[in-house]
Amino acid sequence: MSQVRVRFAPSPTGPLHMGGVRTALFNYLFAKKNNGKFILRIEDTDQTRYVPGAEDYIKEALEWSGMQLDEDPWQGGEYGPYRQSDRKPMYRQYADQLIEAGHAYYAFDTAEELDEMRERLTRAKVPSPQYNATVRMSMKNSLTLSADEVKARLDAGEPYTIRVKMPRNEELRFQDIIRGWVQVNTNSLDDKVIFKSDGMPTYHLANVVDDHLMKITHVIRGEEWLPSAPLHVLLYRFFGWEDTKPQFAHLPLILRPDGNGKLSKRDGDRLGFPVFPIDWKDAVTGEMSSGYREKGYFKEAFVNMLAFLGWNPGTEKELYTMDELIQDFSLERVGKSGAKFDAAKTNWYNQQFLREQSNEVLAVALKPYLDAESLTYTDSQLPTFIELMKERASFVSEMLEGRYMFEKPSEYDEKTVSKKWKENSGAILTDLASQFGQTVDFGSENLHEVFKSHLEAKEIGMGAVLPVLRVVVTGKGAGPSIFDIMAFLGKEESVDRIKEGVQKLG
Repeated sequence: MSQVRVRFAPSPTGPLHMGGVRTALFNYLFAKKNNGKFILRIEDTDQTRYVPGAEDYIKEALEWSGMQLDEDPWQGGEYGPYRQSDRKPMYRQYADQLIEAGHAYYAFDTAEELDEMRERLTRAKVPSPQYNATVRMSMKNSLTLSADEVKARLDAGEPYTIRVKMPRNEELRFQDIIRGWVQVNTNSLDDKVIFKSDGMPTYHLANVVDDHLMKITHVIRGEEWLPSAPLHVLLYRFFGWEDTKPQFAHLPLILRPDGNGKLSKRDGDRLGFPVFPIDWKDAVTGEMSSGYREKGYFKEAFVNMLAFLGWNPGTEKELYTMDELIQDFSLERVGKSGAKFDAAKTNWYNQQFLREQSNEVLAVALKPYLDAESLTYTDSQLPTFIELMKERASFVSEMLEGRYMFEKPSEYDEKTVSKKWKENSGAILTDLASQFGQTVDFGSENLHEVFKSHLEAKEIGMGAVLPVLRVVVTGKGAGPSIFDIMAFLGKEESVDRIKEGVQKLG
């Protein structure tokens, strides 16, 4: 068997949706599982929709996600160039080949004539008006015009497109790795344009030619391309490339959290989660779209979330490294039906990967947040601070809930104060401050022991004192062990905070 070669072929028309990243990921996992090559090809045949910066965005997004490219427009490769606009001169010969073989034809219809045709068919109650085997014989093309008139129009430089000549009433069958056998009657297909009036091929021609010339063995792409697959299968046959035709796998859609419809940027904006891997700024409008990276997600969490949108390993395992994903991935375990996106699950993944990071790695990630808040800290404090806070956080930024470890509280949790602060609370805490002040060992365990012994001696219940001790030291109603926090703060700071809290709360 020839070496597995797969390609991810996005259009540079804006930021890469996370659905596109998932397509790239499944291609990447399949290639690496089979010791194959993962290729990035930029499909920029539609120059009118080209967006500056989009290519670099695609590259950066894939690299951040942990996918290494084997061949691409920047490093090149044996089968380049890897931008379709740079391959432009080669496509015309293939379009001409189809015309000469009788599988395609010149169409001279103007935009107005095409509109009139659709209106005519709509009035005739045709459910989906299209330029097909029936309609083409009433239109202005090289099938209805004489050879001399066609030549005259071409010589005069009259605009034209080249359309594929779809066979009449033929059953087209092909096998999809995910969906099994797919069968379509050609009568339901139109004569697609394969070469545009601007001299560029459409996606249909360019992608088939490029996949053949680049020796692509498997085409793994989104479900939205399934309706185009019969045409692509037909083009392989027309060109005589059936023996080297790639295998197809059409991935399920990523659905909104409620399962109704395809996930879009608007859904993310509405529901408050990103749909792009990294931040994107529109160079024209200046509009910003947020990405997972800048929102504080670990790339491992992002990749795990994407992997489980449509794929199931068949085990209980939920957390994977990239190497483990490569080892376990198979297209046979990708489902046909749409996969519902779950923002809460994505946050759970992030929490799990945050907990797996070393305190040293998290310290590097945390510093920019501390600095942005102008909090004073020493490097030696950070590992302990992180150890106390990371079990309660899903994001590095959420560790700033514990900012009270670097600054005195300026206010006290109202709910805790109104519920737990009693007339004698101040006196009890003042006594406790005195006890803590005399303690030589200011470690967490000893502080807990001093606290417990004092309350037992005074016959005071722990539930009456613990919440108010926490609130005067931290200002909060909840958090890590208060004795761990006091040990972190040290004796002088802890005692000062208790006395200050008593003074303010009375």
